[in-house]
Amino acid sequence: MTDQSSIPVQTPAEVPAAARAHTEDLGAFVAASPSSYHAAAEAARRAQEAGFTRLAEDAAWEVVPGGRYVVVRDGSVIAFTVPDRAGATTPFTIVGAHTDSPGFKLKPRSTTHGPGGWWQAGVEVYGGPLLSSWLDRELELAGRIVTLDGTEHLVRTGPLLRIPQLAIHLDRGVNDSGLTLDKQRHTQPVWGLGDAQAADLLAELAADAGVDPATVGGYDAVLVDTQPARAFGAGRALFASPRLDNLLSTHAGLTALLGRAAGGAAGTSVEMFAAFDHEEIGSASRSGAAGPFLEEVLRRVSAALGADEDTRARAFAGSLHVSSDVGHAVHPNYAERHDPANRPVAGGGPILKINANQRYATDAFGAAAWTAACAAAGVPTQEFVSNNALPCGSTIGPISATRLGIRTVDVGVPILSMHSARELTAVVDPWYLARAMEAVLGR
Repeated sequence: MTDQSSIPVQTPAEVPAAARAHTEDLGAFVAASPSSYHAAAEAARRAQEAGFTRLAEDAAWEVVPGGRYVVVRDGSVIAFTVPDRAGATTPFTIVGAHTDSPGFKLKPRSTTHGPGGWWQAGVEVYGGPLLSSWLDRELELAGRIVTLDGTEHLVRTGPLLRIPQLAIHLDRGVNDSGLTLDKQRHTQPVWGLGDAQAADLLAELAADAGVDPATVGGYDAVLVDTQPARAFGAGRALFASPRLDNLLSTHAGLTALLGRAAGGAAGTSVEMFAAFDHEEIGSASRSGAAGPFLEEVLRRVSAALGADEDTRARAFAGSLHVSSDVGHAVHPNYAERHDPANRPVAGGGPILKINANQRYATDAFGAAAWTAACAAAGVPTQEFVSNNALPCGSTIGPISATRLGIRTVDVGVPILSMHSARELTAVVDPWYLARAMEAVLGR
């Protein structure tokens, strides 16, 4: 375990060019991924550009040793490479993440009309966003439309909406008593002015998707902050972005897998990247970590390699899943909210997440595997454990471990402002995470 007093915090002058390049690409990935559906599509696009073959779930799979493949289910994506000498008992090494982020989702009957001629949108809260952080930002709608013929169309509107805060003149005590937002009354965004009969938000969304509004059969659309990611601060050592939770880990895992493939590294396991939807609301869906997606892919790959029930169980017994999600860096203004001994710092490298009550799946064997991978990559690592007086969050690790029985370790990157519309990390840490993931894939 790491001596917390010796964690090497990066100073601005020490930020390597490779870390800056990685984080700039993370910003590009975030920009291309306003919704989980866009994130899965962007990951698949990058994989296919790198020579991966796209697999369709409703088609027969021809998975062979030496092959590279990618498959998408709704807002989830799995990509993997098969070693040249793969067989029935070849284990899997998986780096996992999730593609969704907390925020707001568009309701049915989405067009509403407020007093004063305001056009408004009906939205419901998705997951656990920090509500106040969404106020007074230019927002867009992004997601997918499915037309009556069953065709999916990805869509994003560009800046269209805003959740306006009440002026201090109309709430003089807000800075003393604190801001309290009613999730129904105070979070409905405005998006236009005029006659109520002229407002049609669904038609606006359909136009951006290039489809006839009359052909829209259903939609899944979320609100998205439109401010781009950027490096800033002394020496540009800090990085702010929407949806770091958890596109940071999604991008790192994908980058690690593609880096291994590009380098022609010959591992001894099936190397896999898996990013799931719906983690922020419990993962219980057909495309969530509690659903069957990963298990079905693993079984189909094992079958293609000649596995029966016994040899597949042997392969699973030798497998490892590294589940990555962001964690809490020590907050300088609220240091008492953290464990007094385990205090992850920005710039100190990825974190190993530990919880006695299995809110994280890390055990001693998983911790050893992760620490060895970080050492092999030349990456510092640090531990995270919650303050006993505060509840601990969770992620996909315990869920997938329970479903599959594959040894799982939970890791991540320390950030500030988790679940804000805009989160903060150190420029070096996403790069550190990707390097450690690449090392663990080659275990």
